[in-house]
Amino acid sequence: MNRWFAIAALSAALVVQPIASKASPQQDGASASVARRDGLEEARAIIGDIQKIVTPNGVDETLTLNLGGARQVVNIRGNDRANPVLIYIHGGPGSVEMPMAWSFQRPWEEFFTVVQWDQRGAGRSYPLNDPAAIAPTLSLERYRDDAIELIEQLRSRFGQRKVFVLGHSFGSAVGLAVTQKRPDLLYAYIGMGQLIDFRENERVGIESTLKIARERGDKDAVEAISALSPYPDGGAFTIEKADAWRKYANRYGSLAGLRPDANFYFNSTRLSPLYTPDDRKAWGEGSGFTVATLWPRLADVSFSRFGKAEAPVIFLLGRRDSTTPSTIAAAWLDRLSAPTKTVCWFESSGHLPMVEEPGRTFMALLGVRRLADGAPARTAFADARSGCKVLDPVKP
Repeated sequence: MNRWFAIAALSAALVVQPIASKASPQQDGASASVARRDGLEEARAIIGDIQKIVTPNGVDETLTLNLGGARQVVNIRGNDRANPVLIYIHGGPGSVEMPMAWSFQRPWEEFFTVVQWDQRGAGRSYPLNDPAAIAPTLSLERYRDDAIELIEQLRSRFGQRKVFVLGHSFGSAVGLAVTQKRPDLLYAYIGMGQLIDFRENERVGIESTLKIARERGDKDAVEAISALSPYPDGGAFTIEKADAWRKYANRYGSLAGLRPDANFYFNSTRLSPLYTPDDRKAWGEGSGFTVATLWPRLADVSFSRFGKAEAPVIFLLGRRDSTTPSTIAAAWLDRLSAPTKTVCWFESSGHLPMVEEPGRTFMALLGVRRLADGAPARTAFADARSGCKVLDPVKP
């Protein structure tokens, strides 16, 4: 659910060289445009070189796979193919993580084989399929089954019995649905910006944003958000209404806890070695198509009755997140019966702890990695600096 953004200008480090004074304004503009493009390409190449996997048993490949009858792009990176597979299921719907992953993922790749997957209708997968044919298939169940097919293909490819799944934002609904249907495939499920109930999510997010707006005397925000009623409990369940209140929530730190926006995060896509300008254009088009089509179909999706998980569950929750209010996820996890369950709190984060507190996110994932080695959860997450706490079990 991270689609509320506009790509800002490139940083000063990529400012172009001065243009000769005798050039016409049109020539100035054209030359500056070429210089900016060349500067971006050079920066992408440098980052790609830094990111290069050079270990003998490493993996760095981008594949197009058929999942549920749709061609979809995955990128697979890691220092050692024998490491456990960690599949990142991105949010949105349609908001891919592949073009940002270079900014936070590299340390993960020493301990996991990390898979970034552009889902059907999203990112680099969007132009590979006819939107008219894809539109009727867009449902949580189809994304879940695509994810299961992906897991099966990766298990075969890497000769591994189980994988880790990390679901972020909308992807956390997909990931939890996988956990519900095929827990036998998972070492553990990791939820970040975890969604439990779409209507409750909207209700609680709106209430918390209105509370801040009133405290700050932000009359425009109060009026605009109040005007959305009876959403989310009545009327059309549209992405336009969801975006309307999040515009203010993001200003208050919901998306990035200590910032008024997440431009720093979205700007990183311009330097991605995996995404060209055409790919970013496809991402924008796919995101608009996917979220407009799918959002109304998610109104009544809820995991509130999912009370027993057969795989370990770990939640990575930003304390300031009201995009997917962390209070809902934490309360649900308290009630859940599972082999083990762990909550990791990120006190300075909103919806994006992987870039807001990357060190603590990495520490939490090191605990996750120890589970694959057979460590008990309380041993795996023993380092209090990670912000992780293993919760007491709940009997079914």
